[in-house]
Amino acid sequence: MRIKKCCNMRHIMYSKLVRYSARLLVAFALAFYIGSPVSADHPADKLTLDIETRVFHAKHDIRQAGKEASVVQFSRLAVAASWTEVWSRPGKREHRTIHARLWNQPIRAALERYDAVFLPKRDRPYYINEPIVLKSGQRLRADRDTEIRLVPGTNPCMVRNERLTSGQNGPIPPNVEPDTGIMIEGGIWTTLATSPTESNGNVRGRAAKRSGVAACHGVIILSNLRGVVVRNVIVRQSRAHAVQLSNCCEFLVEGVAFDDHRRDGIHVNGPASYGVIRNIQGVTGDDCIALNAWDWCNTAPSFGPIGKVVVERIHGDPRRGGTDEIRLLPGTKTFSDGTKLDCPVHDCVFRDLHDIRTFKIYDQPNLELGRDKDFSDPIGTVKNIYFENLTFNRPGRFQIAVNVDGLSINDVRLKFPIIKFQKEDYTLVEIGPMSQTYRFNSKEPSRWVELFSPDRDVTIRGFHLANVHVNIGNEVESLNRAEDRLVKISDQKLNPNYPKTTPRGGTGKVILVR
Repeated sequence: MRIKKCCNMRHIMYSKLVRYSARLLVAFALAFYIGSPVSADHPADKLTLDIETRVFHAKHDIRQAGKEASVVQFSRLAVAASWTEVWSRPGKREHRTIHARLWNQPIRAALERYDAVFLPKRDRPYYINEPIVLKSGQRLRADRDTEIRLVPGTNPCMVRNERLTSGQNGPIPPNVEPDTGIMIEGGIWTTLATSPTESNGNVRGRAAKRSGVAACHGVIILSNLRGVVVRNVIVRQSRAHAVQLSNCCEFLVEGVAFDDHRRDGIHVNGPASYGVIRNIQGVTGDDCIALNAWDWCNTAPSFGPIGKVVVERIHGDPRRGGTDEIRLLPGTKTFSDGTKLDCPVHDCVFRDLHDIRTFKIYDQPNLELGRDKDFSDPIGTVKNIYFENLTFNRPGRFQIAVNVDGLSINDVRLKFPIIKFQKEDYTLVEIGPMSQTYRFNSKEPSRWVELFSPDRDVTIRGFHLANVHVNIGNEVESLNRAEDRLVKISDQKLNPNYPKTTPRGGTGKVILVR
């Protein structure tokens, strides 16, 4: 019995050693793979390791095509066509007549034959007039400098997967078969929104030209996918979200840049889990990164929890005109039959972020369809959210007006000059219900709209701000009592002088649980 027990103990110890060694090997591989240190002790690092290990394995499981066809091999299938493009510049509006070939059929033929297609660089753009549809196991790759344009007036997305699924009428069933193992790499993609007011008829970013899953809204639409990689893509002058993901698991989006883009950059709708979004930069007209578990129904194909996502190495640029904002939007979706779906944002890590202007963590009713027609009831919750290694060369802020159950902000560097550190001088974190009036350029108050939810209470549990460093002259010093100095917690109050002065204000309060 002693021998048997001893052997069992050795077997257990050996098994533990093997598991520990495997864990170390994965950690070292991930450290090389993601370029950041990992630790199994810190909660955020432990969560990051879990997420990136899963995504790392899924990435390597994506089938690498044995042969990749150049689309030029199928150029005989390209169809000649003509149309007009509008190019707007300050003080000038130019109409150009274009005679070119459409490359949808050559791309489709290459994918059907080889499951992988490459678009080489050439001296003129490739034009498409309907979405490139990728099936499971397929890969679309373009040279970094290859430009792909959407023909004016067609109005769909440019790339999507095959098995899109709608969650507009209820939660997506768990037995829906997803697409798997898809890769999109390279290329400059544009729908020809050549100015802030000119879209060349391409506004919607739909799943198809005339039909398809409702409320899709992107240049690249990825819905109902398990295992997908989008890398080294440039989205230029487009009106819909650059990359919209929904009902996705095990996704990697990296090296994406935005060139004078008009709306959101990487926009994730729930349900979604186990994702990595990193190395993102450029100019967007709205949120650079958005994790919208609940969302406005006219631009979200589905709703549900978003969890286990790492967002890292995101670069704003104070010298350019982008919004440089990150949004987390939890909520509660109410479907047409009255059923409700909790849509939290949970267990996410945001790290190595540079010059983000605003972290938008607040409730916001639908301002396009009407705030009384589409809103979260009750408001949502963010849980176990970590922000780490943040650098501000200009003032930035967190605006928190949802329920919180664990939110940590750690390792912050404020590099812009601040003479004094009193509450009234600079606020890094604003907690509490918000109120702002949008007037629609009207002097009639009956047309004015409240942008936020000032009458909703918010409950804040487990909030922490630590390790803030500031520039004092030429020295970098740690800021003592950072929470006392840089966090403002405020209830809403009704404005007795509204509408003579705005905003209206409200009755919402902060319930702070230490």
